[in-house]
Amino acid sequence: MGKRGIHIFFVVLVGLAVALSVWGPEALSGYQDRSLLGKIHRQETEASGEGYRYELSAVEKVYVLSQALGSVSPAEDGGQGNLPFAGGVYRENGGNYAFVTSQRSPSGEDISGEAAYGMCSRGLRELKEAGILPESVEEAVPEFYEAVLYSAIDVRDPRSYVEVWKLSLSDRIRGVRKENRLMDIYMDADDGKIYEFYARTEWGWEEIDPDAIARAWCNYLGLPEPSACSEVNPLGEATPYFKKYVVSGASEERTVMTVGYYEGIRELFVKVSW
Repeated sequence: MGKRGIHIFFVVLVGLAVALSVWGPEALSGYQDRSLLGKIHRQETEASGEGYRYELSAVEKVYVLSQALGSVSPAEDGGQGNLPFAGGVYRENGGNYAFVTSQRSPSGEDISGEAAYGMCSRGLRELKEAGILPESVEEAVPEFYEAVLYSAIDVRDPRSYVEVWKLSLSDRIRGVRKENRLMDIYMDADDGKIYEFYARTEWGWEEIDPDAIARAWCNYLGLPEPSACSEVNPLGEATPYFKKYVVSGASEERTVMTVGYYEGIRELFVKVSW
C-alpha cells in the first residue's frame, strides 16, 4: 500500500471514529430501551432501615416493663399485689415510662388474642419444667380468659419498648373454679417468655423455696443471677409471705423481683417492680 492508500485509510478510520462518537451512544440507548420495554425485570435491593427494630436484651426488657408498670396506679380493691389495674382502666401517673394498650403486634400486623394462648401454653410448660409452678396448674383457655396487648415504653427513647400480652381470668364468667388456675400473666408478645404471673396452686408457703424460684425464673428469662434485696419495706406487700431480689443491668439499671404468696387463696406470684 502506497502513501496515498495509507492516507485514505487513515481518513476513513477517523471518520468512523467521529461517527461512532456522535451516533453510537444514541444507538446503544435505543437498543437498551428495546430490550427493557414491554418486559418485566426483577432486581433485589436492600431498603435502608426498612423493617428494622431495636432489640432489647432480656435485662433491658424486664427493666422497661417494671418501670412502665410502676408508672400506673396500683389496684384499689385489693386484687393481686401491685397490678396496675383499677376498675377496668389503666391510669398513667406520668413520668418517663408509659404502659398503654396496643393495636398491632411487634411485626406491625393487626392483632388478635388467639396467638397469645398458644404462647401461654408453651410458657406454662417451661415454668413447670423449671419447677416454678406445679404440674396441677391448668392452661389458660380462650373461654375463660381475656387477652390484651400492651406496650411498655421508655418515652424518652421510643425504641426502648417491649410488647406484652396480659391474660386475665375473666370476671364476666360465673362459676369458674379458680383452684390451680392462672389469674393474671404478663408475657412477651415476641417469644412468649413470661415476665410476671399470679397463679392459684396446691402449694403452701412452707413448700415454696423463693430462692430456688428466683434463680430458676432468671435462668428461664436469660437474666443474671439475682441477689437478695437489702431494702425491703414490710408494709409494701399485702401479704407477709414474700421475698425480694434485685436483678442488675447496665447503667445502674436494677429491677426488683418479688416471689410472694397469698395464704388464704393459695396464690403464688412472681412480679417485677422498681
